[in-house]
Amino acid sequence: MAVAALRSGDLVILPTETVYGLAADAGNARAVAKVFEAKGRPRFNPLIAHVADAMAAERIARFDDIARRLVEAFWPGPLTIVAPWRDGVCDLARAGLDSVAVRVPGHSGARALLAAFGGPVVAPSANRSGRPSPTTFADAMEETGAFAAAGLDGGPCAVGVESTVVSVLDGQVSLLRPGAVTREEIRAVAGRLDEGGEGARSPGRLTRHYAPEASVRLNAVVAAPGEILLGFGAVQGPDRWALSRGDDLREAAANLFRLLREADREKPSGIAIASIPPEGLGEAINDRLKRAAGFVG
Repeated sequence: MAVAALRSGDLVILPTETVYGLAADAGNARAVAKVFEAKGRPRFNPLIAHVADAMAAERIARFDDIARRLVEAFWPGPLTIVAPWRDGVCDLARAGLDSVAVRVPGHSGARALLAAFGGPVVAPSANRSGRPSPTTFADAMEETGAFAAAGLDGGPCAVGVESTVVSVLDGQVSLLRPGAVTREEIRAVAGRLDEGGEGARSPGRLTRHYAPEASVRLNAVVAAPGEILLGFGAVQGPDRWALSRGDDLREAAANLFRLLREADREKPSGIAIASIPPEGLGEAINDRLKRAAGFVG
């Protein structure tokens, strides 16, 4: 049913290891336009093309030796590579750029669907633009399920934050969006990172993004009256609202969007969030939190 929906130009709720996506045929501009309509997403923001394997990726993108080393190290998994565009992904999905963002997801159910479909599929997070990304099937259906012709329930997302995005262009590697694959891990494979990468080539770079309706206050120690405190490490509120009862960054990443959404349903005066260390996966978590609070341009 999901494959037939994609081939008909309809949308599908797709599970991945990062977040749930709202999927469409990447080569069908009319189908991609439905994604933008469902999400209310700015059309200048490019989308990631998801494919079943590395061979399929090289049919739509031109990879150099550095890109292939990154593929070998991190695919299938939560790494997106921005490389020169070759074919198969429409102009609307690329936001008119001469590059394309592509990844092979780590979720076996997603790869099975992609293999059965036989082509690239865009699958931005299945939330309305700017809202916290859904990490459960129920949350994805609540956000954009009304626009989808089919949906696959793949269970809770294991990673919980969107993929790391790197560009590999003209022999230069740049980190455009932090994620579960850390800066240090990328550097260990690719060598020196260029700090001058073009952020416009990556999705998820809006000033206010991943945001609940309630205001977000960062680096909190205690909750103000009416606030819900999302705890981490030594700073904790009630058990229900712990990103991690210890200092486990992977646990915090997996819980982040779910707890933002659950807290928002309580209609608090604000959501206070304990300080998250910036190292490793903490870089990605802090990036999402700063955008949720509107602090990143």
